[in-house]
Amino acid sequence: MQGLDWIVLISTLLIIVGYGTWQTRGSKNVQDYLRGGNTSKWWTIGLSVMATQASAITFLSTPGQAFNDGMGFVQFYFGLPIAMVVICMVFIPLYHRLKVYTAYEYLESRFDLKTRTLTAILFLIQRGLAAGITIFAPAIILSAVLGWNLLLLNVIIGILVIIYTVSGGTRAVNVTQKHQMIVIFTGMIIAFVLIINQLPADITFTKALDIAGASGKMEVLDFSFDLNNRYTFWSGIIGGTFLMLSYFGTDQSQVQRYLSGKSLKEMQLGLLFNGLLKVPMQFFILLVGVMVFVFYQFNQAPINFNPTATELVLNSEYADAYKALQQKQEAVFKNKKDIINAYNISKSDELSIGISLANEASDKLRKEAKLLIEKASEARQIKVESNDKDYVFIHFILNNLPRGLIGLLLAVILSAAMSSTSSELNALASTTTIDLYKRNTSEKTESEMVSASRWFTLAWGIVAIGVACVANLAENLIQLVNIIGSIFYGNVLGIFLLAFFFKTIKSNAVFIAALITQIVVIGLFLLNEYEYINLPFLWLNFVGCLLVICIALMLSFKSIKPGNKVVLLSIVSILSYFGYWVML
Repeated sequence: MQGLDWIVLISTLLIIVGYGTWQTRGSKNVQDYLRGGNTSKWWTIGLSVMATQASAITFLSTPGQAFNDGMGFVQFYFGLPIAMVVICMVFIPLYHRLKVYTAYEYLESRFDLKTRTLTAILFLIQRGLAAGITIFAPAIILSAVLGWNLLLLNVIIGILVIIYTVSGGTRAVNVTQKHQMIVIFTGMIIAFVLIINQLPADITFTKALDIAGASGKMEVLDFSFDLNNRYTFWSGIIGGTFLMLSYFGTDQSQVQRYLSGKSLKEMQLGLLFNGLLKVPMQFFILLVGVMVFVFYQFNQAPINFNPTATELVLNSEYADAYKALQQKQEAVFKNKKDIINAYNISKSDELSIGISLANEASDKLRKEAKLLIEKASEARQIKVESNDKDYVFIHFILNNLPRGLIGLLLAVILSAAMSSTSSELNALASTTTIDLYKRNTSEKTESEMVSASRWFTLAWGIVAIGVACVANLAENLIQLVNIIGSIFYGNVLGIFLLAFFFKTIKSNAVFIAALITQIVVIGLFLLNEYEYINLPFLWLNFVGCLLVICIALMLSFKSIKPGNKVVLLSIVSILSYFGYWVML
C-alpha cells in the first residue's frame, strides 16, 4: 500500500465514524436511542437493512466463493423476495400496532415471560457469535496486508464501531449505513470495471463469460434434489425462505432497522426495496469473483492465496515439496492458457473438456499445497489458515489495482464490517436492555434506560472483540455466519409462527418444544459434520421450524382444533419423508 491508499482508507473510515457520532449526539430518551425517533424514510430503511446483512464477509468471502465454486451460491438468496412479502404482510403490521422495541416483546403477550426470555437468549447467543466473526473477517485482511498482530486489529476495528454505536444508538447506525452503502457500491463497481479492463485486449466481457462457462463457473441454477449439493434451487427456495423469514422477521438486528421507520408504509417499502435489490447485488458480487477467476486464467495465480501460509511453508521442512507443486502449477497454468486461447478461436467441445481437465489438475495441486501448509503449521506449532478462499479477492486488490483504489476497496470492506457490526451491537444492546434488564428490574427512568443501553452496547462490543480474538476460519467465512444462523433461526421462526397462526397453543408447550428442538437441531448439525447423515446447513432452518411446530402441536394435541390436527399430521409426514431422504 502506498501513501495515497492510506489517505483514502483512513479518511473514509474517520469521516464515517465522526459523522455518525456528530449527527446523532445527545439521544435523551429510549425512543430516540433504540428506535431512532421513528424518523427513517423507506430508502434509509432499505439501505440500512442491506448494510446490516452485507458485512465485510460478503465482500471478502463471496468473490472467493465464486472463484472456487461459481455462481451457484446466488441460489441461497432465492427465498429472500418471498420472505420480504410475507414479513410486510404479517410481521411488520403486528410489530407496528404493538409499538414494540424488540421482536421478542410480542412473545410475552402471546405466551409468557419464559418463552420471551428463551427466544431473546437464543438470539443473543447466535448474534453475539456472528458479531465477533464480522470483526474477525476484516482483521484477517489487514493482518495479511500490513503484517499487524491479528488480536490488535480485532481490538482496533471493534473500538471504531463501538465509538459511534454507543454514542448515537439506532439513529447513528442508520445515518452511517447510508454512506457506507454508497462507498460499498462505488468501490465494487470500480473493481468490476477494472477487472474487465485488465483482461487481455482480445477478451471481451462476453468472451470472459464464455471462459467462465467452460470452466463450470456460470452454472447458476441447480434443480437437483441431491443433498450433496449445498446450494440448489430447492434449498434456496425452501431453506432460504425459512432462513430469511427468521432473519428479517425475528432477528432484532434487522427488526430494529425497520422499527425506526416513520410509518408502517415506510417500513414496508424499505423491506420491499431490499427484496428487489438484494439478489441482483449478490449476483453482481459473485460475478466479480467469477471475473477474478477469468483474470487468473491469463495471469499466474499463487498456489495458495494466503501470504502468511505461503511464508510459513516456505520456511519449513516442506519447502522443497511446496516449490515442486508451484512449478507443476506453473506448467498447468501455461497449458490451460494455451487451451483457453484456442477455445476463444473455436469453441469446440473438445477444448471445453480440456479446460475442465486443466482446472481439475490445478485444483488438485491447490489441495496438495493446502495439506503441506497444514503439516508445516502442525510441525512449527504455529496456527495458520490453509484455506485461502477468503484471501482471493484481497490478493487481487493488492496486486492489481492502481494506487488510491486499493485504499478505496479496503475502505469498502471495512465499511461493510462496521455497518454490520454496529447493527448487531445495537440490536444486542436493545434486546438485553428491553427483554432482560427492564423486564426483570424495577421501573427505570428514561435517562437510566439510555445509560443502560449504552453500557450494554459497550459490553457486547467487548464480547464481540473477544469472540473475534478466538475465532478461526471455517471452510468459508460467509458460510460460517450462515451456519451459525441456521442452527438457531428455524427454531425461533417456528416459535413466532406458532404465536401468529396457532392461537390455541399454550406457552408451556411452546417452551418445551423450543428446548427440545434446539437440542435436536444442534445434534443434527453435529451428525452432519461427522458425516453420519447428509443434511446441508440450509435445511436446518426448514427442519427446525417444522419441528418446533410439530412438537408443540403434539404436546397440545388434546386441546387443539381439528384443523390443527390435520396440520400436525401433515408436518409429521413431511418430516418423516425428509428424514428418510436424509438417511439415504
